[in-house]
Amino acid sequence: MKNADEKYMRECFRLALKGKGKTFPNPMVGCVILNKEGKLVSKGYHKKCGENHAERDALLKLKNNEAEGGTLYVNLEPCSHYGKTPPCTDLIIEKKIKRVVIGMKDVNPKVDGISQLKKSGIAVDSVLREEAEFLNRIFIKNITKKLPYVVLKTATTIDGKISTKTGDSKWITSQKAREEVYKMRKEYDCIMTSSNTVIADNPKMEHKFKCILDKDERIPKESLILKDGNIYIATKNNTPLKNGRLNLKSVLKELYKMGICSVFLECGGTLAGSFLKENLIDEVFQFIAPEILNDNSGSSCFNGDSVLKIKDAKKLKIYEFGKIGEDILIKYVL
Repeated sequence: MKNADEKYMRECFRLALKGKGKTFPNPMVGCVILNKEGKLVSKGYHKKCGENHAERDALLKLKNNEAEGGTLYVNLEPCSHYGKTPPCTDLIIEKKIKRVVIGMKDVNPKVDGISQLKKSGIAVDSVLREEAEFLNRIFIKNITKKLPYVVLKTATTIDGKISTKTGDSKWITSQKAREEVYKMRKEYDCIMTSSNTVIADNPKMEHKFKCILDKDERIPKESLILKDGNIYIATKNNTPLKNGRLNLKSVLKELYKMGICSVFLECGGTLAGSFLKENLIDEVFQFIAPEILNDNSGSSCFNGDSVLKIKDAKKLKIYEFGKIGEDILIKYVL
């Protein structure tokens, strides 16, 4: 039973990922339904916010009562309240499902689907909780911390440099790596950068929503980054200061109030280092080019702290590693 449960839960994960970047502020959810003989009879997933939840998507594809007495797999506890769609628990009960297997309990306090199902005589089991939580780590942070999830992207030489001492940085990584970054941006609600990066590189950073940290309003009005998308510029006039700099957590709180659930941070070492020091980064995507600057006067990808002992270094966990063109991409969680 356990092996079968894990097999179908991993299929839920696969289905859920089809909605990646489209479901916010909702989680990514997939659903698989077996009939009482154990035959797979329906699949579904949450395609985007406002559309049917995964359970409803799968259940409404059923013909007659073919899932009666069967098992429903879903990577998140079914909802039990009215939102943009009716409660999934009601439909599960109506379709006479006998057993529900979930990946994780919903962190939204409005949801009490497990209790509703059990009251109706439906058995509820759980499997692969840690994997389910990792899948919806953005949603979990949004609900529990009321802050957007922050991913830092950096591109470095082997010795961790992002530019020479003169500021030259184009291009450290290959064209394929840069194309991968363009795809990544689309999966996040907001791109964030600093006035230093805008002034030094004049990037376009095409995206529907961009946040620029510009305490002293230094960026030129003709900057390419201002040419498209909605722009939020955090300055000393609209953001509290901390030690003479913009309060980064306050900026994130303001973005969350605007409905921003995830932030893709692209910046220099000073801002990246400040975010890291204040524990505001959730993940790092690091592209590493097969080249060595061999000059400590070059700019480092992190430069925001003073650390005397190696044991005090920030600890990260690698969860993905691969080759993009000529470069290496490593993904870490903190």
